[in-house]
Amino acid sequence: VQLQASGGGLVQAGGSLRLSCAASGSIIGIKVMRWYRQAPGKEREWVAAILPNGSTDYADSVKGRFTISRDRAKKTVYLQMNSLEPRDTAVYYCNIDAVYGTYWGQGTQVTVSS
Repeated sequence: VQLQASGGGLVQAGGSLRLSCAASGSIIGIKVMRWYRQAPGKEREWVAAILPNGSTDYADSVKGRFTISRDRAKKTVYLQMNSLEPRDTAVYYCNIDAVYGTYWGQGTQVTVSS
């Protein structure tokens, strides 16, 4: 199983980006799908999650600006990021909890210029 994250890039403050993370291979029993991020010199932090029932949760720092969604058929999770700020600059990682394991994507760089 591999998770391929994409959609990162350089954007000005106030701009938007949409991250995607597609799973290849067989994942049985996908449970929670999450996004994390890691800024230079900082620990990885949780950003958003979408639960099996479709409910979502967000870190306070992104609430109201980011939206997590998924396409179950495509085994893909998305992160729509609006009103981006320089403090959002980080490598973003997707994460999938499934019945037989936890999987991580390779990360995609998001850089927000002021």
